Amino acid sequence: MFENFHKEFLRNKRAASLTSPTTTLGNIASWVAHDLGTVGPKFSHSITCSTALHALLNGVAWIRSGMADKFLVGGSEAPLTPFTIAQMKALKIYASSVNIRGTKIAELSVPSAAEVSPSYPCRALDISKKRNTMVLGEGASVACLEQGIHQGSLAEIEGIGYATELLEHNVSISADAQCFQKSMAMALNGISKEEVDVIVMHAPGTLKGDESEIKAIKKIFCSDLPFLTTNKWKIGHTFGASGMLSIELAVLMLQHQEVVKVPFYKNTTIPKKIKKVLVNAVGFGGNAVSILLSKV
Repeated sequence: MFENFHKEFLRNKRAASLTSPTTTLGNIASWVAHDLGTVGPKFSHSITCSTALHALLNGVAWIRSGMADKFLVGGSEAPLTPFTIAQMKALKIYASSVNIRGTKIAELSVPSAAEVSPSYPCRALDISKKRNTMVLGEGASVACLEQGIHQGSLAEIEGIGYATELLEHNVSISADAQCFQKSMAMALNGISKEEVDVIVMHAPGTLKGDESEIKAIKKIFCSDLPFLTTNKWKIGHTFGASGMLSIELAVLMLQHQEVVKVPFYKNTTIPKKIKKVLVNAVGFGGNAVSILLSKV
């Protein structure tokens, strides 16, 4: 909507009616609150790709402080617009385009033509890839947080962790993702690493992003790696919504007691039972968040 309003402004030299507040970030939370008829506090924020998990941190803080009994948290992103895609291409982290059988898709990062599969343009978690394969997707997801366990509770937030790296570059992250090491260690908070059955990785499909997160996981979990998965090979990178969509994936695995595999990544072990799932997200600049969920 913002891009369309701006095009109209450039064309007509005046802004359309209701450009603001329609495109004002803070009104997203207000619209949700109006629809639900809530009377509590409502606010929006933007912390790039870890936006939704930072929202979850805020909700936990409000509930723990006693200032709220329930808190609705989530994230939303609609990045499939020319300007947003152009920004990712300018950073050289977006998948390049090729034509396969007349259909324009993202180029796959595999060396052999025999391995090319149009089904998986985003090779998130594929550490053998030779180029960046991030693909954008759109989505929104929300969750209701409450103090304690109630009938209908889907999962328990057992640990939270967060960390920020010092910037060397606007989109940089250290080779071993020190921000993730700190956030994961904080989320575990004395819980044995052997108790973590699955990690839902941020894994954006970029060379440095995927590799650095895997290195960080190996630093924390050593040789006893949990089952690793992600959803970006299937739905793309939904930026601000991605963390909450990863929470949703974690909850589904806890409920159904079945791991969701990445088709081109082979885990060394598959857990017989899923009791705890760790969820990671990080934004540009190393704003990492890790959430440990457990089965209720």
